[in-house]
Amino acid sequence: MNSPFQTIHMKLHVTTFATPAGPFSCALDAAGAVVATAFGDVSVLRRRLPACELEPGPTDGVRVRDQVHEYFAGTRRAFDLPLAPVGTDFQQRVWAALGAIPCGETRTYGEIAGAIGRPAAARAVGRANATNPLCLFVPCHRVIGTDGSLTGFAFGEELKRRLLDHERVWLAQGRAA
Repeated sequence: MNSPFQTIHMKLHVTTFATPAGPFSCALDAAGAVVATAFGDVSVLRRRLPACELEPGPTDGVRVRDQVHEYFAGTRRAFDLPLAPVGTDFQQRVWAALGAIPCGETRTYGEIAGAIGRPAAARAVGRANATNPLCLFVPCHRVIGTDGSLTGFAFGEELKRRLLDHERVWLAQGRAA
């Protein structure tokens, strides 16, 4: 994956914790904002942040961990965390549109392109979606192909399906946060 972090050097605090979907890692900046996340251990996160210096952050990730656990428990629909993704203006617009997709719903790449005022840019939206550094918090897993297929997800189609099924199940049961 072509990461916007390949040339940006930052010192980040990292934490990894268990979830029902396996290990989840996040990197936070000095102000405590989440810069990047990954389903996997620190080595997976390190591949997403090749030029960044990662060091353990023993307490920085407590709020992140709590909110991710609430999400998997079905009591949180949206995250309330400071986010600091690094990307171009276009990527930032796409990521903002992803963040507006309600939990349990999906949108196509074309619908996202239309939402940002670039209806002919579905492929560029797909690329920006693929470079989203904040999986789960910026819900790129909620974007699907025009035919309804589960196209592209950095952590695999099976995990994408599990996340979408999880959201649909607890929304159908009327749980909310």
